Amino acid sequence: MRTMRAFVVVMLACLSLMVQAQPADVLPQDSLRAFDQFFMEAMVQRQKGNNDAAFDLLRHCQTLNPKAPEVYFFLAQYYSGLRQTEKATECIKQAAALAPENETYMETLAQTYIRQQDYASAIPVIEGIYERNKDHQDLLEMLFQLYQQVGDNENAIEVLNRLEKIDGKSERLSQAKSELYTRMGDKKAAIAEMYSLAKQYPNDLNYQAMYGEALMMNGQTKKALNVYHQVLESEPDNNRVLLSLRTYYQSQGDRAIADSLTERVLLNRNATSEERIHLLRQEIAACEAADGDSTRVLELFHKMLSLPQSDPDMAILCASYMNAKKMPKDSIRQVLEKILSIAPDHSAARLQLVGYAWEEEDFERVIALCQEARQYTPDEMAFYYYQGIAYYKQENLDGALSAFQNGIGVINNESDPAIVSDFYAVMGDILHQKGLPEEAFAAYDSCLQWKDDNIGCLNNYAYYLSERGEQLEKAETMSFKTVKAEPKNSTYLDTYAWILFMQERYSEAKIYIDQALQNMEDSLGNEVIIEHAGDIYAQNKDIDRALSYWRDAQQKKPEDQLLLRKIKQKKYLKK
Repeated sequence: MRTMRAFVVVMLACLSLMVQAQPADVLPQDSLRAFDQFFMEAMVQRQKGNNDAAFDLLRHCQTLNPKAPEVYFFLAQYYSGLRQTEKATECIKQAAALAPENETYMETLAQTYIRQQDYASAIPVIEGIYERNKDHQDLLEMLFQLYQQVGDNENAIEVLNRLEKIDGKSERLSQAKSELYTRMGDKKAAIAEMYSLAKQYPNDLNYQAMYGEALMMNGQTKKALNVYHQVLESEPDNNRVLLSLRTYYQSQGDRAIADSLTERVLLNRNATSEERIHLLRQEIAACEAADGDSTRVLELFHKMLSLPQSDPDMAILCASYMNAKKMPKDSIRQVLEKILSIAPDHSAARLQLVGYAWEEEDFERVIALCQEARQYTPDEMAFYYYQGIAYYKQENLDGALSAFQNGIGVINNESDPAIVSDFYAVMGDILHQKGLPEEAFAAYDSCLQWKDDNIGCLNNYAYYLSERGEQLEKAETMSFKTVKAEPKNSTYLDTYAWILFMQERYSEAKIYIDQALQNMEDSLGNEVIIEHAGDIYAQNKDIDRALSYWRDAQQKKPEDQLLLRKIKQKKYLKK
Protein backbone atom coordinates (compact mmCIF):
# COMPACT_ATOMS: atom_id res chain seq x y z
CA MET A 1 0.00 0.00 0.00
CA ARG A 2 2.82 2.41 0.87
CA THR A 3 4.61 1.62 -2.41
CA MET A 4 1.46 2.28 -4.44
CA ARG A 5 0.84 5.54 -2.59
CA ALA A 6 4.42 6.67 -3.26
CA PHE A 7 4.03 5.72 -6.91
CA VAL A 8 0.84 7.77 -7.22
CA VAL A 9 2.57 10.77 -5.63
CA VAL A 10 5.43 10.51 -8.12
CA MET A 11 3.03 10.18 -11.06
CA LEU A 12 1.05 13.21 -9.92
CA ALA A 13 4.24 15.21 -9.55
CA CYS A 14 5.34 14.25 -13.04
CA LEU A 15 1.94 15.14 -14.48
CA SER A 16 2.13 18.46 -12.63
CA LEU A 17 5.46 19.23 -14.26
CA MET A 18 4.00 18.34 -17.64
CA VAL A 19 0.91 20.51 -17.11
CA GLN A 20 3.04 23.45 -15.99
CA ALA A 21 5.26 23.16 -19.03
CA GLN A 22 3.38 22.18 -22.19
CA PRO A 23 5.55 22.92 -25.23
CA ALA A 24 4.65 25.77 -27.50
CA ASP A 25 4.55 23.58 -30.59
CA VAL A 26 1.87 20.97 -29.91
CA LEU A 27 2.66 17.53 -31.33
CA PRO A 28 0.23 15.59 -33.55
CA GLN A 29 -2.18 13.54 -31.48
CA ASP A 30 -0.52 10.19 -32.33
CA SER A 31 2.95 11.48 -31.52
CA LEU A 32 1.70 13.05 -28.30
CA ARG A 33 0.10 9.76 -27.25
CA ALA A 34 3.34 7.87 -27.96
CA PHE A 35 5.34 10.43 -26.04
CA ASP A 36 3.01 10.22 -23.04
CA GLN A 37 3.23 6.43 -23.01
CA PHE A 38 7.01 6.37 -23.12
CA PHE A 39 7.33 9.14 -20.54
CA MET A 40 4.96 7.43 -18.10
CA GLU A 41 6.84 4.15 -18.58
CA ALA A 42 10.10 6.02 -17.84
CA MET A 43 8.59 7.26 -14.58
CA VAL A 44 7.40 3.74 -13.69
CA GLN A 45 10.90 2.35 -14.23
CA ARG A 46 12.35 5.24 -12.22
CA GLN A 47 9.98 4.48 -9.34
CA LYS A 48 11.02 0.80 -9.45
CA GLY A 49 14.69 1.78 -9.27
CA ASN A 50 15.41 0.60 -12.82
CA ASN A 51 17.43 3.69 -13.62
CA ASP A 52 19.12 2.35 -16.76
CA ALA A 53 15.75 1.62 -18.33
CA ALA A 54 14.34 4.98 -17.22
CA PHE A 55 17.34 6.79 -18.65
CA ASP A 56 16.99 5.05 -22.04
CA LEU A 57 13.26 5.77 -22.15
CA LEU A 58 13.81 9.44 -21.35
CA ARG A 59 16.34 9.76 -24.16
CA HIS A 60 13.79 8.19 -26.50
CA CYS A 61 11.23 10.72 -25.26
CA GLN A 62 13.71 13.46 -26.12
CA THR A 63 13.74 12.31 -29.77
CA LEU A 64 9.93 12.11 -29.82
CA ASN A 65 9.48 15.59 -28.37
CA PRO A 66 12.63 17.75 -28.21
CA LYS A 67 10.63 20.56 -26.62
CA ALA A 68 9.36 18.69 -23.54
CA PRO A 69 10.97 20.43 -20.55
CA GLU A 70 10.09 17.64 -18.12
CA VAL A 71 12.30 15.23 -20.08
CA TYR A 72 15.31 17.55 -19.80
CA PHE A 73 14.61 18.04 -16.11
CA PHE A 74 14.85 14.31 -15.36
CA LEU A 75 17.72 13.74 -17.79
CA ALA A 76 19.69 16.41 -15.94
CA GLN A 77 19.41 14.35 -12.77
CA TYR A 78 20.69 11.23 -14.50
CA TYR A 79 23.59 13.03 -16.17
CA SER A 80 24.47 14.55 -12.82
CA GLY A 81 24.51 11.07 -11.26
CA LEU A 82 26.82 9.94 -14.08
CA ARG A 83 29.06 12.96 -13.27
CA GLN A 84 28.56 14.34 -16.76
CA THR A 85 28.31 17.87 -15.46
CA GLU A 86 28.22 19.68 -18.77
CA LYS A 87 25.33 17.56 -20.12
CA ALA A 88 23.46 17.89 -16.82
CA THR A 89 23.84 21.68 -16.94
CA GLU A 90 22.72 21.88 -20.56
CA CYS A 91 19.64 19.78 -19.78
CA ILE A 92 18.50 21.88 -16.84
CA LYS A 93 19.17 25.07 -18.84
CA GLN A 94 17.02 23.66 -21.63
CA ALA A 95 14.22 22.75 -19.21
CA ALA A 96 14.29 26.27 -17.73
CA ALA A 97 14.35 27.88 -21.18
CA LEU A 98 11.36 25.85 -22.35
CA ALA A 99 9.36 26.52 -19.18
CA PRO A 100 10.67 29.72 -17.53
CA GLU A 101 7.51 29.99 -15.42
CA ASN A 102 8.27 26.63 -13.73
CA GLU A 103 9.73 27.50 -10.34
CA THR A 104 11.21 24.04 -9.77
CA TYR A 105 13.21 24.19 -12.99
CA MET A 106 14.45 27.72 -12.28
CA GLU A 107 15.45 26.92 -8.71
CA THR A 108 17.34 23.83 -9.88
CA LEU A 109 19.14 25.91 -12.51
CA ALA A 110 20.10 28.50 -9.91
CA GLN A 111 21.41 25.79 -7.57
CA THR A 112 23.41 24.30 -10.44
CA TYR A 113 25.09 27.64 -11.15
CA ILE A 114 25.85 28.18 -7.47
CA ARG A 115 27.39 24.70 -7.11
CA GLN A 116 29.61 25.55 -10.08
CA GLN A 117 30.44 28.91 -8.45
CA ASP A 118 29.03 30.67 -11.51
CA TYR A 119 27.43 33.34 -9.36
CA ALA A 120 26.99 35.84 -12.18
CA SER A 121 24.73 33.39 -14.04
CA ALA A 122 22.80 32.48 -10.90
CA ILE A 123 21.83 36.09 -10.15
CA PRO A 124 19.39 36.76 -13.04
CA VAL A 125 17.76 33.37 -12.50
CA ILE A 126 17.08 34.11 -8.83
CA GLU A 127 15.97 37.66 -9.64
CA GLY A 128 13.45 36.17 -12.09
CA ILE A 129 12.11 33.71 -9.52
CA TYR A 130 11.71 36.52 -6.97
CA GLU A 131 9.91 38.75 -9.46
CA ARG A 132 7.34 36.01 -10.05
CA ASN A 133 6.93 35.12 -6.37
CA LYS A 134 7.83 37.82 -3.84
CA ASP A 135 6.83 35.65 -0.91
CA HIS A 136 10.31 34.10 -1.09
CA GLN A 137 12.11 36.70 1.02
CA ASP A 138 14.96 34.23 1.56
CA LEU A 139 15.84 34.77 -2.11
CA LEU A 140 16.76 38.38 -1.30
CA GLU A 141 19.19 37.15 1.35
CA MET A 142 20.71 34.86 -1.28
CA LEU A 143 20.93 37.69 -3.80
CA PHE A 144 22.68 39.88 -1.24
CA GLN A 145 25.38 37.21 -0.80
CA LEU A 146 25.69 36.60 -4.55
CA TYR A 147 26.09 40.28 -5.43
CA GLN A 148 28.89 40.49 -2.86
CA GLN A 149 30.52 37.40 -4.36
CA VAL A 150 30.71 39.07 -7.77
CA GLY A 151 31.81 42.40 -6.25
CA ASP A 152 28.64 44.25 -7.23
CA ASN A 153 28.31 46.36 -4.07
CA GLU A 154 25.75 48.76 -5.58
CA ASN A 155 23.27 45.99 -6.30
CA ALA A 156 24.03 44.41 -2.92
CA ILE A 157 22.94 47.71 -1.30
CA GLU A 158 19.86 47.81 -3.54
CA VAL A 159 18.88 44.34 -2.26
CA LEU A 160 19.31 45.56 1.31
CA ASN A 161 17.03 48.48 0.49
CA ARG A 162 14.41 46.01 -0.74
CA LEU A 163 14.72 44.06 2.52
CA GLU A 164 14.44 47.30 4.47
CA LYS A 165 11.16 48.13 2.75
CA ILE A 166 9.79 44.78 3.89
CA ASP A 167 11.22 44.55 7.42
CA GLY A 168 11.92 48.20 8.25
CA LYS A 169 15.22 49.74 9.33
CA SER A 170 17.33 47.48 11.55
CA GLU A 171 20.81 47.27 13.03
CA ARG A 172 21.77 44.35 10.78
CA LEU A 173 20.69 46.00 7.53
CA SER A 174 22.04 49.45 8.33
CA GLN A 175 25.39 48.10 9.45
CA ALA A 176 25.68 45.95 6.33
CA LYS A 177 24.90 48.93 4.11
CA SER A 178 27.37 51.14 6.00
CA GLU A 179 30.12 48.56 5.58
CA LEU A 180 29.40 48.31 1.86
CA TYR A 181 29.52 52.08 1.45
CA THR A 182 32.85 52.12 3.32
CA ARG A 183 34.15 49.38 1.02
CA MET A 184 33.09 51.50 -1.97
CA GLY A 185 34.87 54.54 -0.57
CA ASP A 186 31.64 56.47 -0.04
CA LYS A 187 32.41 57.62 3.50
CA LYS A 188 29.61 60.17 3.57
CA ALA A 189 26.97 57.55 2.75
CA ALA A 190 28.47 55.09 5.24
CA ILE A 191 28.21 57.62 8.07
CA ALA A 192 24.77 58.84 6.97
CA GLU A 193 23.38 55.31 7.07
CA MET A 194 24.34 54.82 10.74
CA TYR A 195 23.29 58.36 11.63
CA SER A 196 19.85 57.63 10.16
CA LEU A 197 19.55 54.51 12.33
CA ALA A 198 20.65 56.37 15.47
CA LYS A 199 18.23 59.20 14.72
CA GLN A 200 15.33 56.80 14.23
CA TYR A 201 16.01 55.13 17.61
CA PRO A 202 17.40 57.99 19.76
CA ASN A 203 16.83 56.16 23.06
CA ASP A 204 18.99 53.18 22.11
CA LEU A 205 22.52 54.28 22.94
CA ASN A 206 23.99 51.25 21.20
CA TYR A 207 22.90 52.79 17.91
CA GLN A 208 24.65 56.00 18.91
CA ALA A 209 27.74 53.88 19.58
CA MET A 210 27.43 52.31 16.14
CA TYR A 211 27.19 55.79 14.62
CA GLY A 212 30.42 56.62 16.44
CA GLU A 213 32.05 53.50 15.04
CA ALA A 214 31.07 54.53 11.50
CA LEU A 215 32.61 57.97 12.11
CA MET A 216 35.80 56.38 13.47
CA MET A 217 36.03 53.89 10.60
CA ASN A 218 35.67 56.66 8.05
CA GLY A 219 38.29 58.98 9.46
CA GLN A 220 36.19 61.39 11.54
CA THR A 221 37.99 60.58 14.79
CA LYS A 222 37.16 63.77 16.71
CA LYS A 223 33.43 63.46 16.02
CA ALA A 224 33.56 59.79 16.93
CA LEU A 225 35.20 60.49 20.28
CA ASN A 226 32.58 63.14 21.03
CA VAL A 227 29.80 60.65 20.32
CA TYR A 228 31.49 58.05 22.54
CA HIS A 229 31.82 60.46 25.46
CA GLN A 230 28.19 61.56 25.11
CA VAL A 231 27.09 57.93 25.31
CA LEU A 232 29.29 57.28 28.38
CA GLU A 233 27.86 60.32 30.15
CA SER A 234 24.42 58.72 29.96
CA GLU A 235 25.57 55.09 30.23
CA PRO A 236 29.05 54.73 31.79
CA ASP A 237 29.00 50.93 31.39
CA ASN A 238 28.18 50.84 27.69
CA ASN A 239 30.45 48.01 26.61
CA ARG A 240 30.26 48.76 22.91
CA VAL A 241 31.72 52.22 23.43
CA LEU A 242 34.30 51.01 25.92
CA LEU A 243 35.51 48.37 23.47
CA SER A 244 35.64 50.91 20.63
CA LEU A 245 37.66 53.30 22.78
CA ARG A 246 39.98 50.45 23.76
CA THR A 247 40.61 49.70 20.08
CA TYR A 248 41.26 53.40 19.40
CA TYR A 249 43.81 53.82 22.20
CA GLN A 250 45.52 50.59 21.20
CA SER A 251 45.92 52.01 17.69
CA GLN A 252 47.40 55.15 19.23
CA GLY A 253 49.90 53.10 21.24
CA ASP A 254 48.50 54.33 24.57
CA ARG A 255 48.77 51.02 26.39
CA ALA A 256 47.96 52.39 29.85
CA ILE A 257 44.54 53.73 28.83
CA ALA A 258 43.85 50.67 26.66
CA ASP A 259 44.68 48.34 29.57
CA SER A 260 42.47 50.28 31.96
CA LEU A 261 39.60 50.03 29.46
CA THR A 262 40.23 46.29 29.15
CA GLU A 263 39.78 45.86 32.90
CA ARG A 264 36.79 48.17 32.87
CA VAL A 265 35.07 45.97 30.28
CA LEU A 266 36.03 42.71 31.97
CA LEU A 267 34.72 43.87 35.34
CA ASN A 268 31.67 45.55 33.84
CA ARG A 269 28.47 44.02 35.21
CA ASN A 270 26.86 44.45 31.78
CA ALA A 271 29.52 42.42 29.98
CA THR A 272 28.42 39.01 28.77
CA SER A 273 30.47 35.90 29.34
CA GLU A 274 31.14 35.70 25.60
CA GLU A 275 32.46 39.30 25.54
CA ARG A 276 34.77 38.65 28.46
CA ILE A 277 36.10 35.42 26.96
CA HIS A 278 36.65 37.10 23.58
CA LEU A 279 38.49 40.01 25.19
CA LEU A 280 40.71 37.75 27.29
CA ARG A 281 41.61 35.70 24.23
CA GLN A 282 42.71 38.96 22.59
CA GLU A 283 44.83 39.79 25.62
CA ILE A 284 46.42 36.34 25.59
CA ALA A 285 47.21 36.64 21.86
CA ALA A 286 48.72 40.12 22.37
CA CYS A 287 50.78 38.86 25.29
CA GLU A 288 52.13 35.90 23.32
CA ALA A 289 52.91 38.14 20.33
CA ALA A 290 54.87 40.51 22.58
CA ASP A 291 57.07 38.87 25.22
CA GLY A 292 55.01 35.90 26.38
CA ASP A 293 54.99 37.23 29.97
CA SER A 294 51.93 35.69 31.62
CA THR A 295 51.85 38.08 34.60
CA ARG A 296 49.37 40.54 33.11
CA VAL A 297 47.05 37.77 31.83
CA LEU A 298 47.10 35.91 35.15
CA GLU A 299 46.26 39.13 37.00
CA LEU A 300 43.22 39.60 34.79
CA PHE A 301 42.13 36.00 35.36
CA HIS A 302 42.56 36.45 39.11
CA LYS A 303 40.37 39.55 39.12
CA MET A 304 37.75 37.88 36.97
CA LEU A 305 37.58 34.67 39.00
CA SER A 306 37.24 36.62 42.22
CA LEU A 307 33.82 37.74 40.96
CA PRO A 308 30.72 35.52 41.07
CA GLN A 309 30.67 33.23 38.01
CA SER A 310 27.46 32.23 36.26
CA ASP A 311 29.22 29.63 34.11
CA PRO A 312 32.59 27.85 34.12
CA ASP A 313 33.88 29.30 30.83
CA MET A 314 36.27 31.81 32.39
CA ALA A 315 37.77 29.24 34.76
CA ILE A 316 38.06 26.73 31.88
CA LEU A 317 39.95 29.29 29.77
CA CYS A 318 42.18 30.08 32.74
CA ALA A 319 43.00 26.40 33.32
CA SER A 320 43.76 25.92 29.61
CA TYR A 321 46.06 28.93 29.63
CA MET A 322 47.85 27.77 32.78
CA ASN A 323 48.30 24.30 31.30
CA ALA A 324 49.73 25.80 28.13
CA LYS A 325 52.15 27.93 30.18
CA LYS A 326 53.07 24.86 32.28
CA MET A 327 52.18 26.60 35.53
CA PRO A 328 52.67 24.76 38.88
CA LYS A 329 50.13 22.01 39.45
CA ASP A 330 49.02 23.46 42.78
CA SER A 331 48.01 26.69 41.02
CA ILE A 332 46.17 24.85 38.27
CA ARG A 333 44.49 22.60 40.83
CA GLN A 334 42.83 25.62 42.46
CA VAL A 335 41.32 26.69 39.15
CA LEU A 336 40.16 23.15 38.37
CA GLU A 337 38.43 23.05 41.76
CA LYS A 338 36.78 26.36 40.86
CA ILE A 339 35.47 24.81 37.64
CA LEU A 340 33.95 21.89 39.55
CA SER A 341 32.37 24.22 42.11
CA ILE A 342 30.50 25.89 39.22
CA ALA A 343 30.00 22.87 36.97
CA PRO A 344 30.48 19.59 38.88
CA ASP A 345 29.74 17.64 35.70
CA HIS A 346 32.81 19.02 33.89
CA SER A 347 34.60 15.74 33.16
CA ALA A 348 37.82 17.19 31.71
CA ALA A 349 38.59 19.24 34.83
CA ARG A 350 37.80 16.32 37.10
CA LEU A 351 39.94 13.92 35.08
CA GLN A 352 42.88 16.31 35.34
CA LEU A 353 42.43 16.40 39.11
CA VAL A 354 42.26 12.61 39.12
CA GLY A 355 45.54 12.60 37.19
CA TYR A 356 47.20 14.86 39.77
CA ALA A 357 45.99 12.70 42.63
CA TRP A 358 47.18 9.59 40.81
CA GLU A 359 50.69 11.00 40.34
CA GLU A 360 50.82 11.70 44.08
CA GLU A 361 49.48 8.18 44.82
CA ASP A 362 46.64 9.80 46.76
CA PHE A 363 44.26 6.95 46.02
CA GLU A 364 41.69 8.12 48.56
CA ARG A 365 41.39 11.38 46.62
CA VAL A 366 41.12 9.47 43.33
CA ILE A 367 38.29 7.36 44.76
CA ALA A 368 36.45 10.42 46.12
CA LEU A 369 36.74 12.36 42.84
CA CYS A 370 35.52 9.38 40.81
CA GLN A 371 32.63 8.66 43.18
CA GLU A 372 31.42 12.27 42.84
CA ALA A 373 31.82 12.08 39.06
CA ARG A 374 29.60 9.01 38.88
CA GLN A 375 26.75 11.12 40.29
CA TYR A 376 27.10 13.84 37.64
CA THR A 377 28.41 11.93 34.59
CA PRO A 378 27.32 8.32 35.17
CA ASP A 379 28.09 7.33 31.57
CA GLU A 380 31.78 8.29 31.65
CA MET A 381 33.70 5.01 31.87
CA ALA A 382 37.03 6.58 32.81
CA PHE A 383 35.87 7.36 36.34
CA TYR A 384 34.85 3.76 37.00
CA TYR A 385 38.21 2.65 35.66
CA TYR A 386 40.34 4.95 37.82
CA GLN A 387 38.22 4.28 40.89
CA GLY A 388 38.55 0.54 40.35
CA ILE A 389 42.32 0.73 39.91
CA ALA A 390 42.64 2.96 43.00
CA TYR A 391 40.74 0.39 45.08
CA TYR A 392 42.93 -2.33 43.58
CA LYS A 393 46.08 -0.43 44.58
CA GLN A 394 44.68 -0.34 48.13
CA GLU A 395 44.08 -4.11 47.92
CA ASN A 396 40.36 -3.50 48.35
CA LEU A 397 39.31 -6.20 45.92
CA ASP A 398 35.59 -5.94 46.62
CA GLY A 399 35.58 -2.16 46.07
CA ALA A 400 37.59 -2.55 42.87
CA LEU A 401 35.36 -5.31 41.53
CA SER A 402 32.23 -3.28 42.27
CA ALA A 403 33.62 -0.23 40.43
CA PHE A 404 34.56 -2.29 37.37
CA GLN A 405 31.26 -4.14 37.26
CA ASN A 406 29.36 -0.84 37.42
CA GLY A 407 31.58 0.57 34.68
CA ILE A 408 30.82 -2.34 32.40
CA GLY A 409 27.17 -1.35 32.69
CA VAL A 410 27.81 1.84 30.70
CA ILE A 411 29.67 0.17 27.82
CA ASN A 412 28.21 0.86 24.38
CA ASN A 413 29.25 0.63 20.73
CA GLU A 414 31.14 3.92 20.96
CA SER A 415 33.18 2.91 24.02
CA ASP A 416 36.97 2.94 23.73
CA PRO A 417 37.98 -0.71 23.14
CA ALA A 418 41.27 -0.25 25.01
CA ILE A 419 39.52 0.97 28.19
CA VAL A 420 36.82 -1.71 28.02
CA SER A 421 39.50 -4.34 27.48
CA ASP A 422 41.39 -3.16 30.56
CA PHE A 423 38.17 -3.22 32.58
CA TYR A 424 37.77 -6.92 31.90
CA ALA A 425 41.49 -7.64 32.29
CA VAL A 426 41.68 -6.21 35.81
CA MET A 427 38.37 -7.83 36.69
CA GLY A 428 39.88 -11.15 35.66
CA ASP A 429 42.90 -10.58 37.90
CA ILE A 430 40.65 -9.68 40.83
CA LEU A 431 38.37 -12.67 40.33
CA HIS A 432 41.38 -14.98 40.19
CA GLN A 433 42.73 -13.54 43.44
CA LYS A 434 39.32 -14.10 44.99
CA GLY A 435 39.55 -17.80 44.08
CA LEU A 436 37.05 -17.67 41.21
CA PRO A 437 39.07 -19.00 38.25
CA GLU A 438 36.13 -19.78 35.94
CA GLU A 439 34.73 -16.27 36.35
CA ALA A 440 38.25 -14.88 35.88
CA PHE A 441 38.73 -16.77 32.60
CA ALA A 442 35.33 -15.52 31.36
CA ALA A 443 36.45 -11.95 32.10
CA TYR A 444 39.73 -12.54 30.23
CA ASP A 445 37.78 -13.87 27.23
CA SER A 446 35.67 -10.70 27.23
CA CYS A 447 38.83 -8.60 27.46
CA LEU A 448 40.33 -10.23 24.39
CA GLN A 449 37.10 -9.83 22.42
CA TRP A 450 37.48 -6.06 22.78
CA LYS A 451 41.25 -6.01 22.20
CA ASP A 452 42.91 -9.25 21.18
CA ASP A 453 46.42 -7.89 21.78
CA ASN A 454 45.97 -6.86 25.43
CA ILE A 455 49.41 -8.10 26.46
CA GLY A 456 48.88 -8.03 30.20
CA CYS A 457 45.71 -10.08 29.91
CA LEU A 458 47.31 -12.57 27.52
CA ASN A 459 50.16 -13.17 29.95
CA ASN A 460 48.04 -13.60 33.07
CA TYR A 461 45.42 -15.72 31.29
CA ALA A 462 48.13 -17.99 29.86
CA TYR A 463 49.96 -18.34 33.18
CA TYR A 464 46.86 -19.15 35.20
CA LEU A 465 45.85 -21.78 32.65
CA SER A 466 49.31 -23.33 32.86
CA GLU A 467 49.15 -23.42 36.64
CA ARG A 468 46.00 -25.50 36.32
CA GLY A 469 47.50 -27.60 33.50
CA GLU A 470 44.56 -26.71 31.28
CA GLN A 471 44.35 -25.71 27.61
CA LEU A 472 48.14 -25.58 27.34
CA GLU A 473 48.11 -25.09 23.56
CA LYS A 474 45.84 -22.06 23.94
CA ALA A 475 48.08 -20.81 26.76
CA GLU A 476 51.20 -21.23 24.61
CA THR A 477 49.66 -19.29 21.71
CA MET A 478 48.66 -16.40 24.00
CA SER A 479 51.99 -16.35 25.81
CA PHE A 480 54.00 -16.39 22.58
CA LYS A 481 52.21 -13.18 21.50
CA THR A 482 53.46 -11.44 24.64
CA VAL A 483 57.06 -12.59 24.09
CA LYS A 484 56.91 -11.45 20.49
CA ALA A 485 55.56 -8.05 21.57
CA GLU A 486 58.08 -7.57 24.40
CA PRO A 487 61.01 -9.96 23.89
CA LYS A 488 62.96 -8.63 26.89
CA ASN A 489 60.16 -8.74 29.45
CA SER A 490 61.32 -11.23 32.07
CA THR A 491 57.78 -11.92 33.33
CA TYR A 492 56.49 -12.78 29.87
CA LEU A 493 59.56 -14.92 29.13
CA ASP A 494 59.07 -16.78 32.40
CA THR A 495 55.40 -17.46 31.60
CA TYR A 496 56.28 -18.83 28.18
CA ALA A 497 59.10 -20.96 29.63
CA TRP A 498 56.75 -22.35 32.27
CA ILE A 499 54.07 -23.29 29.72
CA LEU A 500 56.72 -25.14 27.68
CA PHE A 501 57.79 -26.84 30.91
CA MET A 502 54.21 -27.92 31.61
CA GLN A 503 54.15 -29.39 28.08
CA GLU A 504 57.33 -31.34 29.00
CA ARG A 505 59.32 -29.43 26.37
CA TYR A 506 62.18 -29.00 28.82
CA SER A 507 65.01 -28.06 26.48
CA GLU A 508 62.90 -25.29 24.89
CA ALA A 509 61.80 -24.13 28.34
CA LYS A 510 65.46 -23.78 29.37
CA ILE A 511 66.15 -21.40 26.45
CA TYR A 512 63.38 -19.00 27.54
CA ILE A 513 64.01 -19.22 31.30
CA ASP A 514 67.65 -18.29 30.66
CA GLN A 515 66.42 -15.21 28.74
CA ALA A 516 64.06 -14.39 31.61
CA LEU A 517 66.95 -14.57 34.09
CA GLN A 518 69.15 -12.40 31.86
CA ASN A 519 66.47 -9.71 31.58
CA MET A 520 65.58 -9.48 35.28
CA GLU A 521 66.45 -5.98 36.46
CA ASP A 522 67.24 -7.46 39.88
CA SER A 523 66.29 -10.55 41.84
CA LEU A 524 64.02 -8.63 44.21
CA GLY A 525 60.45 -9.89 43.83
CA ASN A 526 61.48 -12.41 41.17
CA GLU A 527 61.65 -15.49 43.39
CA VAL A 528 58.99 -17.23 41.26
CA ILE A 529 61.16 -16.88 38.13
CA ILE A 530 64.19 -18.17 40.05
CA GLU A 531 62.26 -21.16 41.41
CA HIS A 532 60.96 -21.91 37.90
CA ALA A 533 64.57 -21.84 36.69
CA GLY A 534 65.43 -24.48 39.31
CA ASP A 535 62.50 -26.67 38.25
CA ILE A 536 63.42 -26.41 34.56
CA TYR A 537 67.10 -27.16 35.15
CA ALA A 538 66.15 -30.13 37.33
CA GLN A 539 64.09 -31.60 34.50
CA ASN A 540 67.01 -30.95 32.15
CA LYS A 541 69.19 -33.22 34.43
CA ASP A 542 71.32 -30.33 35.73
CA ILE A 543 70.60 -30.79 39.43
CA ASP A 544 73.51 -28.64 40.65
CA ARG A 545 72.19 -25.56 38.83
CA ALA A 546 68.68 -26.44 39.98
CA LEU A 547 69.78 -26.56 43.61
CA SER A 548 71.53 -23.19 43.21
CA TYR A 549 68.34 -21.53 41.93
CA TRP A 550 66.13 -23.22 44.55
CA ARG A 551 68.41 -22.01 47.34
CA ASP A 552 68.32 -18.46 45.97
CA ALA A 553 64.53 -18.59 45.85
CA GLN A 554 64.32 -20.16 49.31
CA GLN A 555 66.21 -17.22 50.83
CA LYS A 556 63.41 -14.94 49.64
CA LYS A 557 60.62 -17.20 50.93
CA PRO A 558 62.13 -19.25 53.76
CA GLU A 559 58.75 -20.65 54.88
CA ASP A 560 58.05 -22.35 51.56
CA GLN A 561 57.91 -26.03 52.49
CA LEU A 562 57.82 -27.29 48.90
CA LEU A 563 61.08 -25.50 48.15
CA LEU A 564 62.69 -27.00 51.25
CA ARG A 565 61.60 -30.46 50.16
CA LYS A 566 63.01 -29.94 46.66
CA ILE A 567 66.35 -28.91 48.09
CA LYS A 568 66.39 -31.78 50.59
CA GLN A 569 65.36 -34.43 48.06
CA LYS A 570 67.37 -32.87 45.22
CA LYS A 571 64.61 -33.27 42.68
CA TYR A 572 61.64 -31.47 41.15
CA LEU A 573 58.38 -31.99 43.04
CA LYS A 574 54.91 -31.03 41.86
CA LYS A 575 52.68 -28.96 44.07
